[in-house]
Amino acid sequence: MIAEHSGSLRFHYHDIFFTYYHPDEISCSKMVKEHMLVYVYSGEMILEKEGKKVIVGKGECVFIRRDNTVTMTKQRKGNEGFRAIFMNFKRNFLREFYQTIDHRILPLEAEKHKPSVIKLPHTPDIQSLFQSMTPYFDSDKEPAKELMHLKLQEGVYSLLNIDNRFYPALFDFTEPWKIDILDFMNDNYMYDLSVEDIAGFTGRSLATFKRDFKKISPLSPQKWLIDKRLRVAYDKLRHENRKISDVYLEVGFKNLSHFSSAFKRQFGYAPSSEGELLGKIV
Repeated sequence: MIAEHSGSLRFHYHDIFFTYYHPDEISCSKMVKEHMLVYVYSGEMILEKEGKKVIVGKGECVFIRRDNTVTMTKQRKGNEGFRAIFMNFKRNFLREFYQTIDHRILPLEAEKHKPSVIKLPHTPDIQSLFQSMTPYFDSDKEPAKELMHLKLQEGVYSLLNIDNRFYPALFDFTEPWKIDILDFMNDNYMYDLSVEDIAGFTGRSLATFKRDFKKISPLSPQKWLIDKRLRVAYDKLRHENRKISDVYLEVGFKNLSHFSSAFKRQFGYAPSSEGELLGKIV
């Protein structure tokens, strides 16, 4: 599957993404739902998590743990645009993989990696794995599903050969503990998350999440998110003298028109009416 956006190309082959960005810089903040292995062919990727920054350059590889919020900046380096391959290791795939290995050799005493973003050392395993997929950047022929499945398996073996601590990280199939819903939503309201996503990240089934949410808010989860985004936007426009063109993206709206309409419904005036922002929210 090939997706083409303004200045970018993205090839999706069975949980492996071939990404090519033409512009000088593309930034995005996202929730990482599954374990991810990323190899940068050219350009540069900057990952930020809780004030810590990891820079991944040409020929380098990074592992990103699932269930994390990571800010990614993908940009050209010198005359080269950004090219990278993203491998997603879904839980079902890892469960199937786990059944194929000899459990007697597992280093069960190994401590799990704690960082959310782990820059990997240069190894022959990693280099040969990703270099073998380089031709797909310049080919319109879709690789066989079975071949991509083997590449995913090779990616797991490459990680396990680097450090024993990847064993407990990759093969932890326990469900997450329930965490406070409002704490999570206040920390992540700006991200493009569905109700199903929020339920999963807070350790609940969809039905349990909806039941628990009714106990803490008269609003639906979707309306709560919109209300939260608008109030944060109001505060930024009023107290920080920020530009509307920057604020609406920061709080989680995808387009300015939708933001302006929602803002006017909420507060009774358009966000461009700066004088009105001196009033109080009723």
